[in-house]
Amino acid sequence: MQKTLLITGAARRIGAFLAKELAKQNYNIVLHYGSSVREAKLVAQDIRDDGGTCHMIQADLSDIKSCEKIFDDLDQMGIGIQYLIHNASIFENTKFEEMKPDQWVNAMQVNLTTPVMMNQAFAKRINNNQKGRILHLLDWRALRPGVDHFPYTISKAALASVTKSLAIALAPRIQVNGIAFGAILPPADGGDTSSLLMDIPMNRWAKMEEVLKTVLFLLEGPDYITGEIIHLDGGRHLV
Repeated sequence: MQKTLLITGAARRIGAFLAKELAKQNYNIVLHYGSSVREAKLVAQDIRDDGGTCHMIQADLSDIKSCEKIFDDLDQMGIGIQYLIHNASIFENTKFEEMKPDQWVNAMQVNLTTPVMMNQAFAKRINNNQKGRILHLLDWRALRPGVDHFPYTISKAALASVTKSLAIALAPRIQVNGIAFGAILPPADGGDTSSLLMDIPMNRWAKMEEVLKTVLFLLEGPDYITGEIIHLDGGRHLV
């Protein structure tokens, strides 16, 4: 059975890791990237060097028109996907009092609106004789919103609700699930993480193989699981 997977924001960090590791699991990778051209090419080359298949597709996810265009481009290339992972997001530590309108709009567009509209375009292309799976990469904050990272947190909280709503709307053709991450990778901006483990019951960072195992479970596990959000956060959401 063909397994073709589109991952958004797959040029760097968790997206790049998943693209390379899932290619080793015999997934044909469609690697979406925004402005990270060099990084995307390196990830694609690594996949091809290991004998995998990787198609690159560029799109600015802050532009609503990009959602349908991604799938139109795939149609023109004759590529149909069965799996969709929403990894791309804007993650800024913005406080509500300091938030500017464009920060709110951009976070909502990339973190919420784009995944919703891409899911719609994806669903249109999965007919009644096919099965598809959608995976939203969320954050423990989405299920316990606080005051930090305000636009990011609220957009992810809304996407968590979308996960459950679409699990109903798209059943039984398409399963929709999510993973709420905790401490997976240090912040790209090099922010201080010295006190982070104090709030994590497991008292450690996640291992990348744990990320891969969780993703694979939701991509390949029972068809009867949908609308589920698994916390991969070492218990952070409990304290």
